[in-house]
Amino acid sequence: MKRILAAASLLALVATPAFAARDQIRIVGSSTVYPFTTAVAEAFGKTSGMKTPVVESTGTGGGMKLFCAAVGEDSPDFTNASRRIKKSEFEDCQKNGVTDIVEIKVGFDGLSLAQSKDAKPFELTKLQIFLALAKEIPDKDGKLVANPNKMWSDVDASLPKVKIEVLGPPKTSGTRDSFAELAMGVGAEKIDSLKALKEKDSKAFDAVWKSMREDGAYVEAGENDNLIVQKLQANPEAIGIFGYSFLEQNAKTINDIKVDGVGATYETIADGSYKMSRPLFIYAKKAHMDVIPGMKEFVAEYTSAKALGPDGYLADKGLITLPDDQAKKSMEVAKSLAVISADGLK
Repeated sequence: MKRILAAASLLALVATPAFAARDQIRIVGSSTVYPFTTAVAEAFGKTSGMKTPVVESTGTGGGMKLFCAAVGEDSPDFTNASRRIKKSEFEDCQKNGVTDIVEIKVGFDGLSLAQSKDAKPFELTKLQIFLALAKEIPDKDGKLVANPNKMWSDVDASLPKVKIEVLGPPKTSGTRDSFAELAMGVGAEKIDSLKALKEKDSKAFDAVWKSMREDGAYVEAGENDNLIVQKLQANPEAIGIFGYSFLEQNAKTINDIKVDGVGATYETIADGSYKMSRPLFIYAKKAHMDVIPGMKEFVAEYTSAKALGPDGYLADKGLITLPDDQAKKSMEVAKSLAVISADGLK
């Protein structure tokens, strides 16, 4: 019996240093959620007596890849996401031993198209956005062809005779995923031949609206939204894709472009009238909770009324706060640390 206990103690000593060696929370993920999580990290560092968590902006997809790679000191404790975890990502986590994942919804964000204040304003529809940015669009006979539209006026004669140049996030970004689903996908369904394709072959339809142009009309500008703002100032005819909070923070230099007649504002996103909005999340490794100091306290700070409440400091940063029932649910998850399953994931 003594030998068994000794062996168990030895195994414990071998197993724990990888975790115990780190005393600072590490967070990766979405560039959209980054400013909110950074604000919570700073508040946590000031009030908890613990080290301020390290927050990196890697994009939602990049963050999920890092988060799901392993459990242990060298892997992040949390990842930010501007969309829900994908079923394929969840499965990768499971394969790599990241089996207990806590999902906490923290608020909403609106996807906005914006241009320099020096540009002549115009509005767009989701159909026009699709016809401008899709890699392939139907011709007059319904056959898919390489997108021929060079100018916005080629898409619709009512639009300006300006070269199509949209600066947006890369494929690893949750903002890119959300933009494709909320703008491109909805726009594609407004074309009869593509609507028929969806009914006949949904996978083929998905491939059409998910494929962005690669001929210079859509420019992957990385995860640095500040860089996109600088490029818009240098080229007022270009358009950028942002989360609403970033648009609000840069209101002195950029204006939003109304989509389907509705502008992106706190009120229109909160009441649902602005249709390009999405929920924001943080994900945590439950296996790290009892080992990395401060994780439970960090989650408690994030879901507190002073942070997530309608008058909280995250609302001051531009976060569209959760309705009371959803905020209460997030607080309950933060306390129970209930883990998610693959059910309902896409």
